[in-house]
Amino acid sequence: MNAEITSLLDQDVYTQKGVFVGRVDDAVLDPEKCTISGLALGDVNKEIFDIKSKGIIIPYRWVTAVGDIVIIRHLTRNAKEHKDG
Repeated sequence: MNAEITSLLDQDVYTQKGVFVGRVDDAVLDPEKCTISGLALGDVNKEIFDIKSKGIIIPYRWVTAVGDIVIIRHLTRNAKEHKDG
């Protein structure tokens, strides 16, 4: 999937099932492969991720579509449940 980095910035990120994940603050680049390796998300959904920091980085391989929003594969395990379980 080809996308310009600037087209990703400030995009809302949702799972395939429509769950809000966060907003793209920046892209993580792999200089050796000249590709995007991840997305740095801010404004993260606290119901999904139990984090204290301002954001997270998700692997770009999770991205399934980029348009008016970014869609990623649905998260099969809630990060809070994993931490508590």
